[in-house]
Amino acid sequence: MAMQVASPESDEAELTTTINVTPLVDVMLVMLIIFLITIPVIVKVVPVTLPNARNIPTTTKPENIVLAVDKNENIYWNNQPVGSNQELIQRLEDAMIRAHNSGAPLPEVHIRADENVRFEAVGKLVYDAQRASVPKLGFLTEPRNQGP
Repeated sequence: MAMQVASPESDEAELTTTINVTPLVDVMLVMLIIFLITIPVIVKVVPVTLPNARNIPTTTKPENIVLAVDKNENIYWNNQPVGSNQELIQRLEDAMIRAHNSGAPLPEVHIRADENVRFEAVGKLVYDAQRASVPKLGFLTEPRNQGP
């Protein structure tokens, strides 16, 4: 380490124009050590195998039931209006019983909901399908347009 001392001949003190980088290097080394110690503690995660997402077009079979909810929370059964939730539950139960008694596979229920409908209306449909013992429930959506 060098030290600059003013010579006795000059009355004026000379300005030091060099940058002392020793404190900067010390601070950077301390920060590097801190990061090396704390990163393994932060990165601990539960090992989980995540599923791969696939977009499979849904084929609508004639026995499937499509329930629709418009933005005014009106319910439709295969494009026919349904009066109340109790009527919907009764119709779903009847469809499940008919399919079970005929030996046919139980129908799937697909829900189409308007994007502006309140979540509560869709939740009621899911709850009604659960009360009617519907084994398979799905949501119909449209793919996002990726173009300009």
